[in-house]
Parts: sequence; structure tokens; C-alpha cells
Amino acid sequence: MSTELFIEIRNRRIGAAYAPYVIAELSCNHRGSLDRAIRLVHEALRAGADAVKLQTFKPETHTLDVEKEEFLIKAGLWKGRSLYELYQEAVTPWEWHERLFEEAAKLGLTLFSSPGSEEAVAFLEQLGCPAYKIGSFEAVDIPLIECVGRTGKPTIISTGLITKEEIAEAVAAFRSAGGRQLALLHCVSAYPAPAEEFHLKTVSELTSQFGVVAGLSDHTLGSAVAVAATALGAAIVEKHMTMSRDEGGLDAAFSAEPDEMRALVQGCRIAWQAAGAAHFGPTPSSRENKLFQRSIYVCRDIPAGETFSAGNLCIVRPGFGLAPKHWREVLGRKAARPLNRGTPLDWGAVG
Repeated sequence: MSTELFIEIRNRRIGAAYAPYVIAELSCNHRGSLDRAIRLVHEALRAGADAVKLQTFKPETHTLDVEKEEFLIKAGLWKGRSLYELYQEAVTPWEWHERLFEEAAKLGLTLFSSPGSEEAVAFLEQLGCPAYKIGSFEAVDIPLIECVGRTGKPTIISTGLITKEEIAEAVAAFRSAGGRQLALLHCVSAYPAPAEEFHLKTVSELTSQFGVVAGLSDHTLGSAVAVAATALGAAIVEKHMTMSRDEGGLDAAFSAEPDEMRALVQGCRIAWQAAGAAHFGPTPSSRENKLFQRSIYVCRDIPAGETFSAGNLCIVRPGFGLAPKHWREVLGRKAARPLNRGTPLDWGAVG
């Protein structure tokens, strides 16, 4: 990923040259309780997340309240429910938003949202929402993407269900509407998502193909996929967060608990530091371990003029003598001066 690319949310630069930006997705893990939602905001801060994200929608802007076959969920965690029933339970009440924005601001934590309609965008603009996220299921909604683009706010789009061509259409729509700061998140829209389906090398392809900051929306269990994605160039990691999976809830099964979120944040930041740039040779912390490297040493006292042989020289640790690659070059030559056992051989001693 290019180190020149970045977006900026509330003065925090986000890109390959900066520590990964970790978003704790609140989703519906508040389970209908504002107090629980506020607790999750606090726990996200304690876990080290950079931001908390809400979802701002109304059931009637997500789907229709009908019982037709295509509106029924037939598999997975939500099997047997209608879409309308699901979103009735999953909604974050709009009257909570101002309180949640205020709480996050008090903590110095960024909070933004995924709008489900143009009405939601207008509502969030009134609250001073600093950025927007378009979820995978809305990534084909070109009018919504254009609406968000017109705000001029930094925007993140998940790509869980869309093709490369549809990604290009979403990017073009955002930019044509005036949007400039855009990130794309690689995503597998399964709940939970199997790690083997992630194809994480796609993360860097999002940057090379579309010229954007890239990241990961992670619905797997655990943090391994997020950490691996960071090492492969993900500048953003989004993860659902819950107080406890044992409490249940629509998204609990694929959400991280506070301690797990903390481990994910730490793991991703270590992975980013470890990835660095290509480098060969000793590093500052390893140079002192020259002691354990092999080199050519005098293994018995040698008078000046004696021929070097395997009987008076050896290749051993430490590594302060000539490198072993010079072994055959040195054998058969004479000592230029007397050498004591345990002396590192150098070219000045080779006649």
C-alpha cells in the first residue's frame, strides 16, 4: 500500500504510514438499552479503539413490512425472521444519537455512523457527524453514496457483496458527487465469517486498483484475521463489539468482548510496527548478538610465520573475526605476527 495515501478523521491521519485505525462497531449490541450503549462507548475507549460506529436507519428505510418469501431469512443466525422484524430489533433509536455523540466527545473518542437513507445523512449532519460508513449491503445504493459524497466528509465503504465492477461504480459515484476522502474495506458478509474465505491479499489490491486507503471489516471470531490483514497493509480494522457474548443479541455471536477488542487493537498495532519496510541485515536490537555469530578464531598459539591450518584455526562463536567465507582463502597462508589462542583472526594477521 502506498504510504502517500491517507484520509483524515478529526485530525487523525489514516493510511499505511500510520498506526491502524480500529473501529468498534456498536451495531445492535446495546440490545435496546441506552445505558448499555454508553457502557460500550466507554469500553471501546478502554480497549484502545480509535472510533465507535453506530448504524442510523429506520426499519422502513431498510426494507418493507411484508411476509413474502424473499423477505424471509432462510439460514444463519437470523433464520426464520423477516427482514422487517430483524431491523425492528436491530435499530439504534435516533433519539439516542445526540447523547452518544456527546458522550464520545466528552471522552475524546471519535463517533460516526452508517446512514441507511438520505434522511439519516441529513439527521447525522445536524449532529456534526465527522465521517460516514457505507455498509456492504448499501454499497450498491448509488444515490445514497452520492448523498454522502456531497457532504464532503471522509467516507468508508465496505465491499462485502459487490463485484470489482460494482466497487468501481461506487467509487466513481462518490467522487463525482464531490467526495475526496475515501477508504474501502475488504469484507466477507457472513456472520460469523470463515477465515479461509477472506483472501486477504485483496486488501492491497483495493489500493492499487482504486487509489484509496484500504482496510478490513472483520466478522470472524478472534483477532487473527484482523492482525494478518494489518500486516498485509490494512490501515483500518472494523470489528463488532459487545459487553458479553453470553448476554446474547443479534450480533453477539461474531462480536468481540472488551478484553478481546483490547487484544485485537494491540495485535494490529504490533503487526503494523512489525511489517515495516523490506530490510536485510542486523537491526539495532540484534547487533549486540554478534557474540553468537560464527567467525574465524585462533584455536592454539601460533608463532609468526607458521602456516594457517585447520589445526590452529577454527570457525566458532563469537563473530568478531573474519567471516567463515574466507576460510579457504586463509588456509595455507602464514601468520604475519604471533597470535594467541582465542584471538579473532583479521586480515592484518594474515601474511
